[in-house]
Amino acid sequence: MEQSRRTSKENGASDTLGNVGVRSYALSDVINATVWRKASRCVGMGGTSGLRGTMESMTEAENTKPELPENVRVRFCPSPTGIPHVGMVRTALFNWAEARHTKGTFVFRIEDTDAQRDSEESYNQIIEALNWLGIDWDEGINVGGPDGPYRQSERGDIYKDVAAKLLEAGYAYESFSTPEEIEARNVAAGRPKAFGYDGYDRNLTEEQKAAFRAEGRKPALRIRMPDEDIAFDDLIRGRIEFKAGSVPDYVIVRPNGDPLYTLTNPVDDAMMNINVVLRGEDLLSSTPRQIVLYRYLIELGVAKEMPLFGHMPYVMGQGNKKLSKRDPESNLFLHRDNGFIREGLLNYLALLGWSIAADRDVFSMEEMIEKFDVRDVKANPARFDIDKAISINAEHIRMLEPQDFLNRAVPYLNRDGVVSADSWDALTDREREVLSASVDLVQPRVRLLGEVAGMVGSLLSTEGYIEPDDDAKKQLKDSAPAVLDAAIAALSAVDEADWKTDFLHETLNKALIEDGGYKPRLAFGPVRVAMSGRRVSPPLFESMEIVGKEIAVARLRGLREHL
Repeated sequence: MEQSRRTSKENGASDTLGNVGVRSYALSDVINATVWRKASRCVGMGGTSGLRGTMESMTEAENTKPELPENVRVRFCPSPTGIPHVGMVRTALFNWAEARHTKGTFVFRIEDTDAQRDSEESYNQIIEALNWLGIDWDEGINVGGPDGPYRQSERGDIYKDVAAKLLEAGYAYESFSTPEEIEARNVAAGRPKAFGYDGYDRNLTEEQKAAFRAEGRKPALRIRMPDEDIAFDDLIRGRIEFKAGSVPDYVIVRPNGDPLYTLTNPVDDAMMNINVVLRGEDLLSSTPRQIVLYRYLIELGVAKEMPLFGHMPYVMGQGNKKLSKRDPESNLFLHRDNGFIREGLLNYLALLGWSIAADRDVFSMEEMIEKFDVRDVKANPARFDIDKAISINAEHIRMLEPQDFLNRAVPYLNRDGVVSADSWDALTDREREVLSASVDLVQPRVRLLGEVAGMVGSLLSTEGYIEPDDDAKKQLKDSAPAVLDAAIAALSAVDEADWKTDFLHETLNKALIEDGGYKPRLAFGPVRVAMSGRRVSPPLFESMEIVGKEIAVARLRGLREHL
């Protein structure tokens, strides 16, 4: 979803400037996709406590989802703070899929007006994330287009010009009230201290403004909200209505002249002709503000039309709480480091609110593009289930062509120290030979690319002894020495030309089970531990063929000596 800090940016600025009552709110416990109940009480013009928006229950007839425009233009506009997270990617994915499905336009811009929190590192990470995932864009960062620049930090003059026009037209006004003064007025009026901005500055005279300026005060700019209900048809949630007075006049420019998200985001959307705004549920509280501002921008000739809005559901983490971008499960690059492939991760993220069919979870991005319609996204919160995500990733790993699988696995193998280079072509001949021989054994058995090293490390190693893992040691029973002795004797007699999977299976089966009388688990367990040092490994006899007689027998002897 769009960076969750946007709401906090608005609210932080509001706190600083007196609009302390405008806060985000959770809708997930209030609604389903078609029926909205009262979310909070409605209060009169001027003050709120929490959001104080009211959304009335709608009948099915009233709960309409609008048709999409002919030429869809959507955007993805993250703030470069922190590491890209799965909520951000889900927002990018849904916007991208809608643009590709409708053959519309996908615009990518960066909202980097918060100098204290924005970073170039995060900016580069966002681009890296989109490139890795294969989410491309038609206009915007590093691509260009007719409506640039595409970084808000480079659009300051545009915002100043629009703010001046809003002020001149009377749609915005100067506000000199401090937070302390607003709190004091609330207390004096018998309202809660943090009730919020009370509209005090709406009708200041020029003399009053001059007096404030004489004190050294600089005004913020607030939008003048109309005293009327504000309703719209959400693409995901249907009809939503905010009652008159439920949204106070809000700040668009700080006293120091810095524009806020409440101004920059709608202005950018208007000037870039964005006609479908898909964003997170946490930003729903700001939508009536944007609608009003859009009306003003249309009157001023800055905007051509009102966009359609669609608010995607929360992504929930552990404990039925919204997944925090600081949660490890939210970290996109951590998932990549663990070995998610883009196809698997995108597939799972698509399921956080949308499905391709009731009885189907695994699909390609091409299939998603063919079927995706944002109006099919469900409003209910979506839970991030890491186990299901890994399971879907495993399905996509199995669908890769073998060489593609190997090419993608090599960087992980190099990272984990089991091959000499991070690309297939740079590997040694032996490394390529072993990996090619083992791909059919390994690819169906791994869920993440980070698991490949554990599976093929023993096959690539030329060591005559591999120290067993602790859980592998636990598999070695009292019979292990005798089993290994019998295996060494039987395998030492095998001719190099006969060192093949089936013959090795027959040889050890006769020596350990038929002649030795051991049960299969006791017979082959010590041999498996000797070969790989692991409790779970590629198929035993195929592995023995790959490493060759000399290394295989040496490992059996090595383990026997260490018992």
